Amino acid sequence: MIPPTSIVAALEAAGFTHLVWIPDSHLGTWEPALAASKLALIRVTREGEAVAVAAGLMLGGAMPLVAVQCTGFFEAGDAVRNVVYDMKLPLKMIVGVRSLRASRVGKTGDNCPHFAERLVAAWELPQSEFDPASGSEAELGAALQGLTTRDGAGVLLWVE
Repeated sequence: MIPPTSIVAALEAAGFTHLVWIPDSHLGTWEPALAASKLALIRVTREGEAVAVAAGLMLGGAMPLVAVQCTGFFEAGDAVRNVVYDMKLPLKMIVGVRSLRASRVGKTGDNCPHFAERLVAAWELPQSEFDPASGSEAELGAALQGLTTRDGAGVLLWVE
């Protein structure tokens, strides 16, 4: 498992300036490392709000990353549509897909993994996946660099 300090270092190295998030599930374990980082940490009350705040930051010249869990991504759908397709902004997101590991081996009834991947695809958002339990720090760095260097929007599905 990659420690939160290494995750935060990879976020900084990728060039993100802000993390807009709701610290859910695994993502919430990053908070102490984020508090000591160069990233501006912005907590919001709803995931659609996170997308809107990120849009404002992008318009102001920043490079924010939105980090939410899969159910929050579902809630943020209309905001994602507006920001990516109407405003044509390069929204970058980490979507924590809770129970994805367990789902792949048939050990959960949680339907979040089933719908998360399909919804990202339905929105036609370029996506990649990272599993912090089996991936290396170098792979994480490459995945985050892939987000920042990609033209347009992108989603990193974070396996939980």
